[in-house]
Formats: sequence, C-alpha cells, structure tokens
Amino acid sequence: MAIGMHDTGSSRPATLGPDLDRDGVAKAYGRWAPVYDLVFGPVFAQGRTLAAAAAERIGGRILEVGVGTGLSLPAYRHARSIVGIDISAPMLEKARQRVARLRLRNVERLAVMDAEHLDFADASFDVVVAQYVVTAVPNPEAALDEFARVLRPGGEIVITTRIGAESGLRRVVEHAVAPVTSRLGWRTEFAWERYAAWAVTAPVEIVERRALPPLGHFSLLRLRKRDA
Repeated sequence: MAIGMHDTGSSRPATLGPDLDRDGVAKAYGRWAPVYDLVFGPVFAQGRTLAAAAAERIGGRILEVGVGTGLSLPAYRHARSIVGIDISAPMLEKARQRVARLRLRNVERLAVMDAEHLDFADASFDVVVAQYVVTAVPNPEAALDEFARVLRPGGEIVITTRIGAESGLRRVVEHAVAPVTSRLGWRTEFAWERYAAWAVTAPVEIVERRALPPLGHFSLLRLRKRDA
C-alpha cells in the first residue's frame, strides 16, 4: 500500500495499518513488563549497545524515549546525565529497580511521559535516543517532531527501529500480521519513506542508516539537528 496524505492537505504521511492508541500501548507494555527483559533483552542487545555508543559520541545530556525496563541504561557509562521516559509505569518501575541495584548515578530522572507530548523545554538535550519506540507510538511523526523540538541545534536523534519491507513476501506477511502486532503494542509495516518524508519537513538531516540484526529488519538511524 502506498503512503498517502491526510485529506486536510497536511504534508505528514497518513498512518498505515491498524491504529494504535495511547492507553492501549501503555496497557500492552504493562503486560510485557514482567517478561520484557527475558523476551527482548538478547534480541535487541547489539542495537542497544550501538545506540548508546552513538549517543555517547555526542555526549552531554541524553534523553532516552521509551526507556522501558532500563536495559540500555548501564551502557551509558560515560554520559554526564540521562533522563528516561516511558508510557508504561510498570516498565519504569523495573527501570528504577535497575538504577538502584546498579547504582547508576548518572540517571537524572525517570518519568512516565507521552512521547508525543514531551514535558521539556526546547533544546533541553544534546541527544535524544529512541530505541524500538517510533513504531509503537500512535502518531510517529508527532513524536519525531517532539524529539527535534527538545534537541539542541547540532545534537542528534539516535533511533533503532524496524523498517518495513518495500516489496516481496516479507511485506505481505508484515501487513497480514499487523492487526495482531498492533494489539501487542507495535507496528510491523512501518516504511522507510515515512522517516525520509518527515526529515524533509523537519530541521534535521539524516547522517546514517545502518542495518541491525536480526536479519537486517531493524536499522540504526542518526539524524542531526541543523544549526539555527
């Protein structure tokens, strides 16, 4: 299915597949919280490590959106200050326990917050990290707009994300299972064109797109905010 535009004339691409809603996503990840580390920890380990390394190359104050149970927090060994937010309170409770257990003193704050409505001033962070999160929010472009808003000029948005197939059997399967995965809290059919189209209208430039395991279905993206 081609990416369409809203009837209002907006330049933002229309959402593909079954819609997600905020409360539904929060409930879904609340259910995942007890087993999230076991199920997803090993699968996304390399992506977490690479994202943290990319963020630390910029340094300064880091915002991690969708911090979840805090699996990635120990990877920010040299970061000055980390703020983590998530839509799920049960996931954040796990993150708080991890911070206390590992004595992660550079974690400044963990808070329940909506990625589409960040409660931070403009240009508050040097880096915004969003790991496996963009395809799990109801309005991805709204969340990306917020990432850019709270980022300082010259800073970077670091994203690990699933990229939907452009053609072939995988594309067919992704669209077929979309109704199921939306109930689990994420999309499978999110196309690269949505990131590219958003970047054209936002004050950012794409500086890296790197395939990640497993099977190259996930990617690490780096987007730099242009100087004013």
